[in-house]
This record gives sequence, structure tokens and C-alpha cells, in this order.
Amino acid sequence: MKNRRGLQHQVETLNRLLLRSNLHYWGEILGSPFRLFYLNFLAGLARGFGIALGLTLLTALFLAVMARIASLNLPLISRFIAEVIRLVEEQLADLPR
Repeated sequence: MKNRRGLQHQVETLNRLLLRSNLHYWGEILGSPFRLFYLNFLAGLARGFGIALGLTLLTALFLAVMARIASLNLPLISRFIAEVIRLVEEQLADLPR
């Protein structure tokens, strides 16, 4: 009798775990290829939209910071830009025409 109660308790625990993990839901999805395709398609759309939106926000933030730095007209940055321009002009002058 005692062994039976232990087994019953284990079965009930397993049942609770399976219900909590929604295994029946995944079984239904895998049983329907169209539903699986549809859910994966929606997940892909959401992921793509999130990436596009996040990249847009990060780019806007980066450009705003760069515009702010450029408006400060810092001598170090100005010298760096002047050096880059000088190097580009030297390279252009060395190109055969």
C-alpha cells in the first residue's frame, strides 16, 4: 500500500510538470504543419521588425552624438579630420591619370 502511494505521488508530480510545460500545446503545433509555418513566419516578422527598429534607433543616437561632437569643434577632432583629408589628397595626387 505504501509503495502504491509513492507511485501515485510520482505520477501526480509528473502530471503537474507536464501540464506546466505545455507539452500538449507543442504536440498540437507539431501535428499541424500549417500552424507551425504560420507561427514561425510571425516570429520571423517580429524579429525582423525588432532588428530594423533597434538598428534605426541606434543609428539615430550615434548620428546625434556625432553631430554634437562636431558642433563642439574640438581641436583634436579637427586635426584628425585635417590629417585624413591631407592623406586622401596625397593619395589622389599619386594616382596615374
